Amino acid sequence: MIPYENLRLVNQRFFADYKARFDAVLEGGWYILGNEVKRFEEAYAAYHHAKHCVGVANGLEALQLSLEAFGFERGTSEVIVPSNTYIATILAIVQCGLRPVLVEPDISTYNIDPDRIVEAITPRTRAVMVVHLYGKCCAMDKIGALCEQYDLRLIEDCAQSHGARFKGRLSGTFGDFGAFSFYPTKNLGALGDAGAVLCEDDALAATLRRLRNYGSDVKYYNELPGFNSRLDEVQAAFLSVKLPYLEAINRHKRTLAGIYLEQLKDDFIKPQVDPDYFDVYHIFNVRHPRRDALKKYLLEHEIGADIHYPIPPHRQKAMQGIIADQSYPVSEEIHRTTLSLPCSYAHSEEDIYRVVEVMNKF
Repeated sequence: MIPYENLRLVNQRFFADYKARFDAVLEGGWYILGNEVKRFEEAYAAYHHAKHCVGVANGLEALQLSLEAFGFERGTSEVIVPSNTYIATILAIVQCGLRPVLVEPDISTYNIDPDRIVEAITPRTRAVMVVHLYGKCCAMDKIGALCEQYDLRLIEDCAQSHGARFKGRLSGTFGDFGAFSFYPTKNLGALGDAGAVLCEDDALAATLRRLRNYGSDVKYYNELPGFNSRLDEVQAAFLSVKLPYLEAINRHKRTLAGIYLEQLKDDFIKPQVDPDYFDVYHIFNVRHPRRDALKKYLLEHEIGADIHYPIPPHRQKAMQGIIADQSYPVSEEIHRTTLSLPCSYAHSEEDIYRVVEVMNKF
């Protein structure tokens, strides 16, 4: 069986270092916002050549606290967001009391279409939240120019784009905030929930640090109505072990993706490749009109596959009455036809050649 993902194998090479760092945290006796969090924040900021990194509890709250830091007026303020994304991106907007305004993606990249953003801007628009889906950056030159032109804040959802680049620049460094998830399946994955936010502005970084810790700089003195959203010491220690390997992990996934791109027949719609984009293939997806039959066929041949995502956000029961009741045909087409193939740090090139062999007989 070639599984879609095997997190034990992904992390196996790090087990000895994980155990050593865990023992150090355990013996150290400081378990919240200690040296391990500080060490990882400094290293992750340095990797991105960023001024600040603020560790938080998970990717959703990385987005939510980023929005909260701006202090937008609740109830009326609008945030533009792609219609083709995981629901967490939209939940962050909703939980801040803001209004999500969905914009369709470019069918060739699956990311928000910059040319459609202008149509969605109103006097109530306060920010654009982009999502670098599947490990491909958005067209950040166009989007950044629009945000500057209309005086809008820019937040990047980088949950799937650790190490991805657009025109040589790392994801998470274009906007006011770059919000990351370190969920275990990510290219830089922890062994549980974890997240972080990058930013350059000193005041915004200070606000984030307060918000994540009950609105407090000094224990028992609370300046803001904050949250409990702190990166865990143990997860920070694990992430510090894995961070030096991120580029190697991305190279491996790009090698596997290269096999798919070269060897899969053109019956399958493959990811677009462009020299301006350095894709890290958190997810390697193809599209096919008989997606469900293809997934079943692969399983019959002992190959696991997944769907990211089967239901678009505007069709989710939780979003009824929240998202405008209108049609999003591009997003629906992607969700109806997309299939994610094995492409992890645990897979070998032989695994991928086997997947290709089976798929090309479909």
